[in-house]
Amino acid sequence: MFRAIALVVLVTCLAGCGQFGLLDGIKYVHAVEDELEHMTGVKPQVGFSWNNGRLRSVTLTFPRIFNANPVIELADKVRAVVEKEFKQTPDAIVLGFVLAR
Repeated sequence: MFRAIALVVLVTCLAGCGQFGLLDGIKYVHAVEDELEHMTGVKPQVGFSWNNGRLRSVTLTFPRIFNANPVIELADKVRAVVEKEFKQTPDAIVLGFVLAR
Protein backbone atom coordinates (compact mmCIF):
# COMPACT_ATOMS: atom_id res chain seq x y z
CA MET A 1 0.00 0.00 0.00
CA PHE A 2 2.81 2.40 0.92
CA ARG A 3 4.50 1.77 -2.45
CA ALA A 4 1.29 2.59 -4.31
CA ILE A 5 0.92 5.88 -2.46
CA ALA A 6 4.60 6.72 -3.05
CA LEU A 7 4.18 5.93 -6.75
CA VAL A 8 1.13 8.19 -7.05
CA VAL A 9 3.02 11.03 -5.33
CA LEU A 10 6.03 10.53 -7.62
CA VAL A 11 3.92 10.48 -10.77
CA THR A 12 2.08 13.62 -9.66
CA CYS A 13 5.37 15.41 -8.99
CA LEU A 14 6.79 14.36 -12.33
CA ALA A 15 3.68 15.52 -14.13
CA GLY A 16 4.10 18.95 -12.57
CA CYS A 17 7.75 19.13 -13.61
CA GLY A 18 7.06 18.39 -17.26
CA GLN A 19 8.86 15.05 -17.14
CA PHE A 20 6.22 13.40 -19.27
CA GLY A 21 7.82 15.29 -22.17
CA LEU A 22 10.28 12.39 -22.04
CA LEU A 23 7.83 10.16 -23.91
CA ASP A 24 7.50 12.76 -26.65
CA GLY A 25 11.27 13.17 -26.63
CA ILE A 26 11.75 9.49 -27.40
CA LYS A 27 9.41 9.82 -30.39
CA TYR A 28 11.41 12.85 -31.53
CA VAL A 29 14.68 10.89 -31.21
CA HIS A 30 13.40 8.14 -33.49
CA ALA A 31 12.12 10.69 -36.02
CA VAL A 32 15.53 12.45 -36.09
CA GLU A 33 17.40 9.14 -36.43
CA ASP A 34 15.18 7.98 -39.27
CA GLU A 35 15.26 11.25 -41.19
CA LEU A 36 19.03 11.64 -40.91
CA GLU A 37 19.54 8.02 -41.93
CA HIS A 38 17.40 8.68 -44.99
CA MET A 39 19.38 11.85 -45.81
CA THR A 40 22.89 10.53 -45.16
CA GLY A 41 22.68 6.75 -45.37
CA VAL A 42 24.13 6.52 -41.84
CA LYS A 43 21.97 6.20 -38.71
CA PRO A 44 23.20 8.31 -35.77
CA GLN A 45 22.58 7.67 -32.10
CA VAL A 46 20.61 10.58 -30.67
CA GLY A 47 20.39 11.69 -27.06
CA PHE A 48 18.76 14.73 -25.51
CA SER A 49 18.48 16.69 -22.30
CA TRP A 50 15.27 18.40 -21.12
CA ASN A 51 15.18 20.76 -18.16
CA ASN A 52 11.91 22.34 -16.97
CA GLY A 53 10.24 21.82 -20.33
CA ARG A 54 13.16 23.35 -22.24
CA LEU A 55 15.35 21.43 -24.65
CA ARG A 56 18.89 22.00 -23.37
CA SER A 57 20.95 19.82 -25.69
CA VAL A 58 20.78 17.20 -28.40
CA THR A 59 23.74 14.91 -28.99
CA LEU A 60 24.17 13.03 -32.26
CA THR A 61 26.89 10.42 -32.69
CA PHE A 62 27.45 8.92 -36.11
CA PRO A 63 29.03 5.42 -36.17
CA ARG A 64 31.70 6.52 -38.63
CA ILE A 65 32.96 9.51 -40.57
CA PHE A 66 31.62 9.61 -44.10
CA ASN A 67 32.79 11.72 -47.02
CA ALA A 68 29.45 12.26 -48.73
CA ASN A 69 29.08 15.84 -47.43
CA PRO A 70 31.38 18.40 -45.87
CA VAL A 71 30.86 18.62 -42.10
CA ILE A 72 29.34 22.12 -42.34
CA GLU A 73 26.63 20.83 -44.70
CA LEU A 74 25.96 17.92 -42.36
CA ALA A 75 25.74 20.33 -39.42
CA ASP A 76 23.17 22.44 -41.30
CA LYS A 77 21.07 19.35 -42.07
CA VAL A 78 21.32 18.13 -38.48
CA ARG A 79 20.28 21.53 -37.10
CA ALA A 80 17.27 21.72 -39.43
CA VAL A 81 16.09 18.18 -38.63
CA VAL A 82 16.54 18.60 -34.86
CA GLU A 83 14.63 21.88 -34.78
CA LYS A 84 11.84 20.45 -36.96
CA GLU A 85 11.36 17.16 -35.10
CA PHE A 86 11.85 18.40 -31.51
CA LYS A 87 9.73 21.49 -32.28
CA GLN A 88 12.25 23.59 -30.30
CA THR A 89 15.69 25.02 -30.83
CA PRO A 90 18.03 23.42 -28.30
CA ASP A 91 20.62 25.45 -26.43
CA ALA A 92 23.32 23.21 -27.93
CA ILE A 93 23.66 20.53 -30.59
CA VAL A 94 26.66 18.23 -30.20
CA LEU A 95 27.76 16.38 -33.32
CA GLY A 96 30.24 13.49 -33.01
CA PHE A 97 31.78 10.63 -34.93
CA VAL A 98 33.13 7.28 -33.81
CA LEU A 99 36.73 6.84 -34.96
CA ALA A 100 37.36 3.19 -35.77
CA ARG A 101 40.81 1.68 -35.39
